[in-house]
Amino acid sequence: MTLTIRTEEPGLPVAPSIRRAVTLGVVIGSRAFFSGAPCRQVRDEVLGQLERLGVRALTLPFEATVNGAVQSIPDAQLYADFFKQHRDEIDGLVICLPNFGDEIAVIELVNRAKLNVPILLQASNDENDKVSVKERRDAFCGKISVTNNFWQYGIPFSETTFHTVDAGGPEFAADLDRFARVCRTVRGLRGARLGAIGARTGAFQTMRYSEKLLQDSGITVVTVDLSEMMGAAGRLSDGDPNLLAKMARIEAYGRIPAHITRDQILRQAKWSLTVDRWILENGCDASAIQCWRSLQDNFGCATCVTMSMMGEELMPSACEVDIMGALSMYALALASGAPPAILDWNNNFAREPDMCVATHCGNFPKKFIGDTPEIGELDILGETLGREKCFGAVKGKVKAGPMTYFRLSSDDRAGTLKAYVGEGEFTDDPYPMDGGIAVCRVPRLRNLMRFVTQNGFEHHVAMVRGHHAAIVNEAVTRYLGWPLYDHDTPPEPMLVPPARRF
Repeated sequence: MTLTIRTEEPGLPVAPSIRRAVTLGVVIGSRAFFSGAPCRQVRDEVLGQLERLGVRALTLPFEATVNGAVQSIPDAQLYADFFKQHRDEIDGLVICLPNFGDEIAVIELVNRAKLNVPILLQASNDENDKVSVKERRDAFCGKISVTNNFWQYGIPFSETTFHTVDAGGPEFAADLDRFARVCRTVRGLRGARLGAIGARTGAFQTMRYSEKLLQDSGITVVTVDLSEMMGAAGRLSDGDPNLLAKMARIEAYGRIPAHITRDQILRQAKWSLTVDRWILENGCDASAIQCWRSLQDNFGCATCVTMSMMGEELMPSACEVDIMGALSMYALALASGAPPAILDWNNNFAREPDMCVATHCGNFPKKFIGDTPEIGELDILGETLGREKCFGAVKGKVKAGPMTYFRLSSDDRAGTLKAYVGEGEFTDDPYPMDGGIAVCRVPRLRNLMRFVTQNGFEHHVAMVRGHHAAIVNEAVTRYLGWPLYDHDTPPEPMLVPPARRF
């Protein structure tokens, strides 16, 4: 779970949330007249699970309370005070019930700590041959009592895959891994900083978005004029050591055709280094760039390889100043720990109803492609603007494998952010088109496209390798409160939507 991302130069700020290891507070809940013997075992097991996952755990020493558990109001206050001291470090709470647990102690702890972070509630299994008065746990029932209190207080929480689960077992290890990724996603999205480099591309009204709705969710957009960036890039000395290092990284990043000149690569390196510095100096987690046509006409390069290389290091960047696309990419990076890409839902694939082709000019990270790409000129824009001004496109066909797609949009009429998510696969079917190409198979694709067109979503979509929709769903619906359509998962049954205060 720990993600380490290098920076170009020492001394620049390196604070984006995705780089920080996940930290979880750990609580053992117990009811005094049940056996306290399992408390130590469950505590050791959950701490061991988190250590193996690379997740930092915060909890009081075992000796701080009877059986190392929270089973009274004083225990709850002790833990609440401890967690409040670490408020800025804690990304989520894991509450384990080795036995029935004390619902009042648990809810008072959560209510008094006021961390407003995701909560995972675990309840231990009983063994059929160990249900005597001294051995029984009754956590199956106790969990319902605790969740009832969560409902009364309007506190959202996450479930384990099974209602009860062994704290030391592989099922709970998978639950903890998923929960840690949910916590990282929630933490990253709440308080994200997005860089908007240049004005919205004039030809695309579809990239309009609401800064105010983003800010209402704690997400800040930092803007800069494209002319400032081109001016800064133009002032870089050709002999700058950091510039030469960036140039070497571009040359090593992919295959560059022989006709591309050193001056073209140097110009691309100047632009990339300038963008890197601005992103880090402004503490941005993701960005979106005015990628055509001012940059080509006035500076003489593309920006695709710049975005590709940032995405490779989990600092995603979207084309055409698509800020909502950048946020969608960032969500997938947080959930998966893998480089995402922004693509167009672009072409049908023959007459296959559940297949399509998703493309973009050349911004895909190379891990997303799954192979070493070519770095050449923009194809469509190059024909119009002149190929000599369009070096920097990362080209390649995405290798077969599982895929998750996700799109966030701001809906001014409804006054909310909204989203859809789903899973499919990249296929190895050939497709003779230039640029970045991803042949996709999406179950019930027609239904998805109907949803996209009838609900005002953009043609851009973020994708990442692997299946991660459940993590995105949990973070977005349960903890961020944004309306979400999950193409593959029916909505959770709900009699009355909870009035949650998270």
